[in-house]
Amino acid sequence: MSSSGSGYGKDFPGEGSRSNIDPREYHHHFQLQPHPQQSPANTLSRYESQKRRDWNTFGQYLKNQRPSVELAQCNCNHVLDFLRYLDQFGKTKVHIQGCMFYGQPEPPAPCTCPLRQAWGSLDALIGRLRAAYEENGGSPETNPFASSAIRVYLREVRECQAKARGIPYKKKKKNNNKGSAEQSSSSSPSSTIHFS
Repeated sequence: MSSSGSGYGKDFPGEGSRSNIDPREYHHHFQLQPHPQQSPANTLSRYESQKRRDWNTFGQYLKNQRPSVELAQCNCNHVLDFLRYLDQFGKTKVHIQGCMFYGQPEPPAPCTCPLRQAWGSLDALIGRLRAAYEENGGSPETNPFASSAIRVYLREVRECQAKARGIPYKKKKKNNNKGSAEQSSSSSPSSTIHFS
């Protein structure tokens, strides 16, 4: 399993392998290509390596569909199917409503409720795939990973898991410059750079 904790890479056929998708198959106006292989001198960051693995895994998933789906033809429905497919590799216990531990953050005993991908893992995965899609020639306007259907699905997963596990997800408040007046008035200079 990868060190990122996503939980799906080890068991997915072709994970980490080079994509065999021929870029010439794509329409002349829209080309998506797999990441080029890097030489050892150009080692990637952990994020970039994970993004490449995720991109190749998604490409392999599309290729394994019957009939296979070209990256250029993929839409948000394929992405939703992929996210549901990944649940079988999840490690997060999500209690069903009939379970006596439903809504308990730390149940005292085991139960038979299913293991799922954690919402945070899916959210991070979609972020990496959204970036990889555009880095590989996809248009932001047609990016299936940025679809409103994907945002709705992720929100529903988050809410469902929060209720089932009894763990509320709190939305992080954005840092306003107005609220940081105390910070800027301190005598020591701040090493944080704020972009507006």
